[in-house]
Amino acid sequence: MTNISYFPVSLALTGALFCVCVSPLNFVSPLFGADSSIIAPQQSSEAVPQHIDRSPVDLALSDDGRWIVTANQSSNSISLVDVQKRQVVSEVVCGEHPADIEFLPQSERFLVTAGWSGTVEEFAIDSGRLKPVATVKVGYEPHGIAIAPDGSKAYVSLMATAEVVEIDLKELAVTRHFGVGSWPKYLTLSKDGKRLAIGNGGDGSIQVLDVESGEELYDEPLANGTNLGQMRTSADGKYAYFTWMVYRTNPISIDNIQRGWVLASRIGRVRLDGPAYREAISLDVPRKAVSDPHDLVISEDGNRMVASASGTHELLVYRLPDLPFIGAGGPGDLIERELEHDRDRFDRIEVGGRPLGLRFDDDNRTVYVANYLKNSVQFVDVNSKAIVAEIDLGGAQQKTLARLGMEIFYDGQVSLDQWYSCHTCHQDGGVNARPMDTMNDGTKGTLKSVLPLYNLTRTAPWTWHGWQTDLTAAMEKSVVSTMQGEPPSDEDKAALIAFLDTLELPPNPFVLADGKRSEAAERGRQIFQSEKAACADCHHGPLYTDGEIHDIGLWGTTDHYRGYNTPSLVGVYRRVRLLHNGAGRSLEQTLTGRHSPEKINGTAELTENELADLIEFLKTL
Repeated sequence: MTNISYFPVSLALTGALFCVCVSPLNFVSPLFGADSSIIAPQQSSEAVPQHIDRSPVDLALSDDGRWIVTANQSSNSISLVDVQKRQVVSEVVCGEHPADIEFLPQSERFLVTAGWSGTVEEFAIDSGRLKPVATVKVGYEPHGIAIAPDGSKAYVSLMATAEVVEIDLKELAVTRHFGVGSWPKYLTLSKDGKRLAIGNGGDGSIQVLDVESGEELYDEPLANGTNLGQMRTSADGKYAYFTWMVYRTNPISIDNIQRGWVLASRIGRVRLDGPAYREAISLDVPRKAVSDPHDLVISEDGNRMVASASGTHELLVYRLPDLPFIGAGGPGDLIERELEHDRDRFDRIEVGGRPLGLRFDDDNRTVYVANYLKNSVQFVDVNSKAIVAEIDLGGAQQKTLARLGMEIFYDGQVSLDQWYSCHTCHQDGGVNARPMDTMNDGTKGTLKSVLPLYNLTRTAPWTWHGWQTDLTAAMEKSVVSTMQGEPPSDEDKAALIAFLDTLELPPNPFVLADGKRSEAAERGRQIFQSEKAACADCHHGPLYTDGEIHDIGLWGTTDHYRGYNTPSLVGVYRRVRLLHNGAGRSLEQTLTGRHSPEKINGTAELTENELADLIEFLKTL
């Protein structure tokens, strides 16, 4: 079998191996103090120094309820928690940037996706210790996992290349590829394993495939949908539930924000047994909104649904059977009043930090939480609405400036009535799928595509208009104007910039293993630099931007400015919205429309082959 690495079960990972994998984002104190409910690790980790932040993004619970495993993003590691003892008993290194983790049915083996390594890795629990079993190369960037009910196959989303792969778990080999929509992140299988629902964040839709044939059965669009979160199948198997956010094109104002007319949070569901209009509920409470919903879980008895609101540091607890899900024409802009004032049907549990991955215990009352900023696993009783234990996974004893900035970046409470965070528009420092009105040009209702924040300190000036030459002032304007929040302190602005300066782009899937380009991409590089295409006139240097303002005729009647700041092309393959107004939905559309080389430069039209080669080159940047 190809593309598989096997590890002997007795293999011990060394500190030297870890040094190759550690992310630079390793800061922050555990934030626990002397709280007696915090249980520190009872033994040293096998590979990861205790002072390295774990930043768990997801966790999984074994079917017998004995074990929790966490995917720790900052330390590129997996921790094993003994649920009864409430302690970490083992930890090993995994691939770079783990994203999702799932146990195989009725087994002490589990899978984890390593987004930046392009792998799915299998591990086993052997006598209370984690042992690597095998690694399968699947492509970039693997994220969500769905495992067939009989444990024979797994389905993994590849965000970078808009695919889902099927893995034969007996042979540990990729057996099929399914082309899906843009940015497939999370996915879930029907209870019989016959239908697969995929959340395509770049398209704002839920796609349902027939697993046997691989064909699309139907696609449910989410009007104005963005930031799709985790997906879960209901206990009865009828629905795929998911979190998402809605962005509307209304001007940013206090009234519009508070009405839910700018950004708003939702939980939705689509039928798994046939096409039907999606149903949804609104999550936002007047003057105390919900930001960045991420995961949701449903109790085994089907009575409770719990969602993590990562931007507002809380769990949302619902009584599921009588939730007022609304299809066509709904839901309303804010939470239904009948829910808002009934603490049994809806309540909020403050957990602090950044709660992400969730799992329900089979007792139907205990929810386990992977808390990213607290470096912990929390045990939360949804009946008493209290954190009953918190397991310290390990982390820095003192926060650095960058980790403080990370906390601010992911905090929805920075904005007016906590409606949205920096992360809401810049997903993990990148972009989202919607052009937005930031009012940065001094006008209302002029939509702009969101620019990524990678290499921010090296790409002055800032914004599409380039009039901001002071990054600290630009940071303050974003908080005060776009987010309608309170002016940040000088320390907060410095912390945000320090965090943004640590952001890294994932490895580029279109660059060959030896770091070189394909023959087509190399031909495209020559076209890019040629007088005929003349792309390099504006896009040059290591970040492919000249930092200048150019009027190339792309402005519209609503634009306040006619000239635009040359955007960096590094990582352009990741974007689903191009040009200042987001009108370019693909590289091909952008290069054959108003931004085609012949229209910008007055040269001859590129041939079909030249265009194809140029696109291949751009995807490697």
